[in-house]
Amino acid sequence: MAFRLSLRTKTILAAVLLPFAISACESKVNVRGNFPDPDEVSKLETGVSSRRDVAELLGSPSTLSTFKDQVWYYIGERVEKTAFYDPVVLDRSVLVVSFSKDGRLEESRSYALEDGRVIDPVTRETPTEGQDLTVIQQLLGNLGKFTPGGSQ
Repeated sequence: MAFRLSLRTKTILAAVLLPFAISACESKVNVRGNFPDPDEVSKLETGVSSRRDVAELLGSPSTLSTFKDQVWYYIGERVEKTAFYDPVVLDRSVLVVSFSKDGRLEESRSYALEDGRVIDPVTRETPTEGQDLTVIQQLLGNLGKFTPGGSQ
């Protein structure tokens, strides 16, 4: 038995499904991190502003330097994703704020997407000790190694 739709039903069905099909191809922009306001950054004074002043103006940093909290990083990124395509970075901003030992602003530097560098990861593999066994060898290798009733 064949299932047939009337022209009116097909039209209604197309009108309902078309917005979903079109919206699936719509690009989405994700904003991550902290984009400090340039006006607020310009209010910072070298040698005068304290850590507290910086935190009040810019908010908490995205991350701190590794071993001491002498350097604060404010990192933000806007990424556009369309359907199944690779994401495209639209904007990236890194503000580096350095403090002296007495907690006063020593320096602030700003970096943009153009300042970034592409890093080529090392593809070498570290050799491991031992034997290369197949799954079958591993399964059959355990036969007979178990003691019935548990170990005592």
